[in-house]
Amino acid sequence: MSKEHSQRWKTAAVLLGIIALVALINSKFLTWVFFGVVYAFGVFEASKLFRVKLSKEITLALSLVWIGGYFYPNPIELSFIGAIFLASILAYDKRISKEAVALAFYPTAGILAIWSLYLSFGMESLLWLLVIVALSDVGAYYSGKKFGKRGFSPTSPKKTVEGVIGGVALATIGGAFLISNSYLPLGSVIIAFFTSISSVFGDLFESYLKREAGVKDSGDILPGHGGVLDRVDGYLFASVTLYIFLKIAG
Repeated sequence: MSKEHSQRWKTAAVLLGIIALVALINSKFLTWVFFGVVYAFGVFEASKLFRVKLSKEITLALSLVWIGGYFYPNPIELSFIGAIFLASILAYDKRISKEAVALAFYPTAGILAIWSLYLSFGMESLLWLLVIVALSDVGAYYSGKKFGKRGFSPTSPKKTVEGVIGGVALATIGGAFLISNSYLPLGSVIIAFFTSISSVFGDLFESYLKREAGVKDSGDILPGHGGVLDRVDGYLFASVTLYIFLKIAG
């Protein structure tokens, strides 16, 4: 095993250990702090990709959005408040760039959606999210390696149509199996399928941002993995989809 792969596995083990500990303790405050740390690093990395200077106005707005999310019953809605606040500053005296408004949606909306899942549907829903996105990635990797021939998108040359199909299929089956304990089988399949599709495009969107910024990774805080956004990109889109479908399912 190469040094890079060894480092990658060690980092993954540490991350899984931290996630497992947070899940087992299942404390609202600890979970909020954990995702708050993820959010802070995500915003920092996204600001580099968007080429946005994190001014005090931006930092204050996004910090208040996250703090408000602890008390507000539907935190995902607060991303719009953040966007309105930043857009208002931009319109008033152009103290911030127009790209800064994007930070209120990426990664803010996705992280708030993850937090909203926890508040509305408990830790179990985060397990569903984790499994669906992970299976999408694993299935895509091995399916693409064995059957991949056709490129999926010029944004990410390594992705193949066959890999995406294999990943979505695996995630749909595995995710539906978990979700079916709480929802009807057909509904579980639909939820898992669209959540998996969203994770694919979440990964693709971050690839697009990195290509536009001319960088390989969003950061270097995670040895062997890159930045925080490199690890949570699929979750940022998938969480929004899962949250909406679970709300619809009631």
